[in-house]
Amino acid sequence: MEEKTEASGEIEESVPLAASVKTKAPEVEVRLYRQGKGPIAVFKSKLAGWEQDQLEIGDILHKYGFKSVYAFNPDSGRGVSIRIHPRNGRSFLSYRDGSVIFIDGEPKDSLIKPVTKILSGVAFLTLVITYLLKEPPELMKKLNISVGNFPPWVLACAVIVFTRMRKRTKDMLKKYGYWN
Repeated sequence: MEEKTEASGEIEESVPLAASVKTKAPEVEVRLYRQGKGPIAVFKSKLAGWEQDQLEIGDILHKYGFKSVYAFNPDSGRGVSIRIHPRNGRSFLSYRDGSVIFIDGEPKDSLIKPVTKILSGVAFLTLVITYLLKEPPELMKKLNISVGNFPPWVLACAVIVFTRMRKRTKDMLKKYGYWN
């Protein structure tokens, strides 16, 4: 401690400021590819976990819309899948501070592609049946609803779309805690 004497003769004590210790959080450089093309992003990511050696893969999946990520080498291509802990979203693999990591991501499936294929298939089959048969079958005539003739392909499309959406809806409800 330092002591200063003022002109009045009083002694003033100066208290040293508490020394602050700044520790650098370990981080890695991530070079992110999408289906082998890119890199689409290059960023630094902090390592997490008890020993601070795990990568937050869940955040990367969510931010970039991937369903899975793989180890990647720009020269030889995609490697093994990077396994993710289901509870905390971190990698099972450990990484060292300052490493450069190459990751290849597989985008989530679009709902538009399968629905478009299914609808075009149903429409094609409906047109083929209509052109091959000069008179609609008795079963189609019996499907009269109060409005008039109900095209069965509409019902088929509704069933197909419902079955495709059911799994995604169930997963979403589980995510928000509405489904056990």
